[in-house]
Amino acid sequence: MRRIAIRSLLLSVFMLAMSAASFAQVGFSITIAPPVLPVYDQPVCPGDGYIWTPGYWAWDPDAGDYYWVPGTWVLSPEVGFLWTPPWWGWANGFYVWHAGYWGPHVGFYGGINYGFGYFGVGFVGGRWDGGHFFYNRAVANINVNVIHNVYETKVDIRNESHVSFNGGRGGIEARPTREEEEAEHDRHIAAAGDQLRHEQTARSNPQFRYKSNGGKPPVTASSRPGEFGARGATAGHVKELPPVEHVTPQRTGNAKQDQRYQKQSDDLAAKQEKERQNLQAKQDKEHQQNDKQHATDERKQQTEQRHQQQTQQLQQSHEQQRQQLQSRQAASAGRKK
Repeated sequence: MRRIAIRSLLLSVFMLAMSAASFAQVGFSITIAPPVLPVYDQPVCPGDGYIWTPGYWAWDPDAGDYYWVPGTWVLSPEVGFLWTPPWWGWANGFYVWHAGYWGPHVGFYGGINYGFGYFGVGFVGGRWDGGHFFYNRAVANINVNVIHNVYETKVDIRNESHVSFNGGRGGIEARPTREEEEAEHDRHIAAAGDQLRHEQTARSNPQFRYKSNGGKPPVTASSRPGEFGARGATAGHVKELPPVEHVTPQRTGNAKQDQRYQKQSDDLAAKQEKERQNLQAKQDKEHQQNDKQHATDERKQQTEQRHQQQTQQLQQSHEQQRQQLQSRQAASAGRKK
């Protein structure tokens, strides 16, 4: 009876620990192996200073299941800091959770190949230089018409595994390098508030649980934390986008001025809708050509990847145009007061 009471007490403490956000700096462990990492495309970087944080499987003790936390672009909490992803590792008969963190160097993350610069050791998707973050175009999905801090260094990706844990049966066999061990002693910052909310949003949606999606989450990546809707999710084609957004015109109380601002908003929306139609026609034509020419699976995949990049770049460009119009109208209204 005493043993049973002790075990019950330990189990209660254990479950309380697991009920905390999985980003908490207290590891927890379970006996069910994490699922393999889904294959997905990276959304276009939404702006300068954002750093990619890859998606991962987290554990929900209330549901007794893993749930997918989509990869997303996050603003670094401090100049010069990089993200070390969270990871699962096998130890003493359990899969143990290791929280991610921000720091001046990327530490050990289990040798897991998360992709997009996190290929098991370190990070090759970008680097800090002179207080600015520069993106490696060979790895990161960057619109160079918007972001100019870029370079290109080809990367030899030797690890093509989608296994999501280190050690144990079927896990990645990797140990920390000397540099990764040294990184453990750096000053670290825990996951930011928007990252925690991003994870909680995924946890609260049953469709993100492994038992519901079988390893194929409804949203695998987003442009910004918490954007799991059509606007924030990775769209593959123009026809999958939500309706064009209208800029809410700046109200000044001056009828002529308000009318002019409304016309600017309508003109921009019409222009963006026309650009969407043109791109959709182009994408539809390429699909038809592939079908007519009996294109190989490899060629079809290349077409889909190109279409996704075109769509995301169009989204980003249109969002920037809307923001610029809002800023111009606000500045103009301010001068006339």
